[in-house]
Formats: sequence, structure tokens, C-alpha cells
Amino acid sequence: MVDLAKDPVIEKDPLTSVVSEWMQKMLSSFGISEEWINYTKFFVLVALVVIIVYVLQYITRFALSYILKKAHKITKLSFLDYLINNRLPHYLALVIPYSFIKASIPVVFGDFPAFISPLIKLAEICMVFIVIWTIMAVVKSLANVLEEKPAFHNKPLKSYIQVIYIIFFICGAVVIYTILTGKSATAFFAGLGAISAVLMLVFQDSIKGFVGSIQVSANNMVQIGDWITMNKYGADGDVMEINLTTVKIRNFDKTITTIPTYSLISDSFQNWRGMKDAGGRRFKRAINIKYQTIRPIPEEELEKYKQMDSLKGYIADKEKEYAELNKLSNGAAPFNMFSITNCDLFLQYGIYFLKHHPKIDKSLTLLVRQLAPTSQGLPIEIYTFTNTTIWAEYEVILSEIVNHLISVVPFFGLTIYEESSGTDIFDVYMKEFPKQ
Repeated sequence: MVDLAKDPVIEKDPLTSVVSEWMQKMLSSFGISEEWINYTKFFVLVALVVIIVYVLQYITRFALSYILKKAHKITKLSFLDYLINNRLPHYLALVIPYSFIKASIPVVFGDFPAFISPLIKLAEICMVFIVIWTIMAVVKSLANVLEEKPAFHNKPLKSYIQVIYIIFFICGAVVIYTILTGKSATAFFAGLGAISAVLMLVFQDSIKGFVGSIQVSANNMVQIGDWITMNKYGADGDVMEINLTTVKIRNFDKTITTIPTYSLISDSFQNWRGMKDAGGRRFKRAINIKYQTIRPIPEEELEKYKQMDSLKGYIADKEKEYAELNKLSNGAAPFNMFSITNCDLFLQYGIYFLKHHPKIDKSLTLLVRQLAPTSQGLPIEIYTFTNTTIWAEYEVILSEIVNHLISVVPFFGLTIYEESSGTDIFDVYMKEFPKQ
């Protein structure tokens, strides 16, 4: 058996000697042999310490939770509720058991002095983690309170929390280093410089993510709730979460795409926030008109269109303009004369229709225009903005406008070009050749 009087740690602690002597006398009275007394005493003390620590931790946690719940009920402060949800009472309740365990180590391991110093260091290391967990519970609770504020709804607070986590764990690593080696923090950072290249290689994703999250936040490139499209990663949906290394996007098919935060500054993506801020969503559709149906409108046929409020002003202005121009032609051939075509009327009707549509934003661009001719006909493009950004409403408005314009095309004597399919029916005229 080890002579306790020779151990300097035990010699300074009278409680150790008292408990050791009392346990030894008690165990001897139970008839336990001398060679088993030390081990029996050790296991009995360990069991007592475990029970006491559990009871202390339970009572302390219960008391702290009760106090916080009562305070929250009285003050209605959401911060107190978040402290409970982030387990602050649990972490604070570890402080008293820690103090008890650290004080019990010399008593429990009095007969095994070689373990005392390492176990005390281990207890101090555990205390470092307890302090970090406690502080982070408060930080996360503060972040939860900020998330309730409208100004912080779209801010990547999780990125900031993770940065704070890293800072505290670096500080914790320095403290643990000083506990284990007994050296100052200067020696730790001197050694850190020697392995900085390795650390940068190991933590390159975190470093790039940290840089990316700062730039994304500083430049306000992406916010929580933004609709972004990033074809490279198959992302097309709303941003759910921005943290230090990843960005989570809930696609419109309800799948979730995770992309590296750094990709938001290294790759191209489309953010639809500007559309939502403007309050209108653009749409453009083209209707292809067959070339052979585009023709000038004779004077007698124009009378029919002059009865329409949407066209009579345009026709009157153009007739006056073209009359002046045609005087200069000196009776030239009809195809050299200026005249209104049925395609002109269709374009003007489309513009009038959009300008008077209640679901179109008139403050934004509004066009009905011709595009470059193609082998599929002459494209007439509708380019305008709805006064809503809600997807379902936008699609209804778009379909109604396109359907209406398609339906009025025949009224102007025009035909929409479409490629034939195998089920189309054609009128075939057979010519009978004379018999030879």
C-alpha cells in the first residue's frame, strides 16, 4: 500500500487523511482483508461521488430551470425562454458538480496518487468546455431574439454564430494547451505558426466558407427567403439557411439542395429578389405569324377596324401621316405606297389590350414587338410585367393574356404558324390527266 504521507498533494489536504482513515477502519470492521481494502474503498468512494454528482446536477438544473421559467412568466421576455431551450440551466448546473468532482479527486484517488494530477487537469479541461457551452447558449439565445426582429429576418445569423463558435474554441484550445503543458499562450501560437500550412489545408473549406459568408453578408448578395437559381448545382428555390460552409435551398419540387457558401461569390447565380422588390414579374411570349397572311388593309376594310376604340386613334393618325407621304410618290405603283397592314393593327391592339389590363404594371416596360423573321414565321413578342410576383397568380395572368391574343389573331386576317404533325388532315385535290 502506498504511504499517503509521502504524497505532497494528499499531505496538504487533511480531509483526505480523515476520510481515508475512517473508511479503512470501517472496512476493516466488516472483515475485508488488508489487500482489498484500498480497492474496496476506491469503488465505494467512486459510487458515492457519482450519486452525489447526479443529485447535485439534477437539483441545480431543476432550480435554475424553475427560476428561468418563473422569470419568463413574469417578464414575458423571450430571451429567458430561449435560454431554457438552448440548455443554459443544464450547462450551468455542471459547475457545482465539477467543483465537487475536482475536490473529490484527491480523496477518491488518495491511494493512487499517480492519477491525481492527470485527473485534475482533465477536470480543468472539462471546465473549459463547460464555460464555452454556457457562453454559446447565451449567444444562441441572443441570436434567437434577433431573429424575431424584422431587420434581422433575412440575415445569415447562423454564419455569425459559427464564427463565434470557432473563436471560442480557439481560445479554449489555448487554455487547454496551457493546462496540459504548463506553458504560456505565446508558445501555443508559436507552434501554431509552424503548422499553419497544414491547418489551412485541413480547414480550407471552413476558411473559404468564412470568407464567402462575410462577402455575401457585406454585399447583401443573398438573404434568407430569397429565390435564387443556380443551374450548376441544380438549385432553383428559396434560401432556407446560410451558415459558415453551406447554403441550403428548398427547391420548388420540395427537394433540398446544399451548395458551398463560397460558390455564391465564385460562381454565377440568379437572385430573383429584385423582381419581388419591384413588385412585378416579367413575362415574354412570342406568337409566330405566317408570312403569306400579312397584307395591306384596303380602305373599305379599314372602316371595320375604325369602329374599335383600341384602333380608331391609331388608324386616324396613320392615315394622316401616310397621306402626306403618298403625295410624294406621284402616283407610283400601289406596292410603293405607304399603307396600314393587318399585322400593324394586331400589334397596336396588343399594346392597347395590355395597357388597359388590370393585372399589368404600367410603370414597367410594356411592349408588343416584332422579332427577327425566322423560318417558323414572323415572331410577335409580348413583353410586359404583371403587378404581382405570386407564382400561381402570375401563371394565370400570363395564360389569359396569351390565350386572348391568340384568339383574336384570325380577326385581323392573320394565321399562326405551327408545324404539322402526323395527325393533321389536309385537303388534297387530284387532277385528272387526259387519256393518251
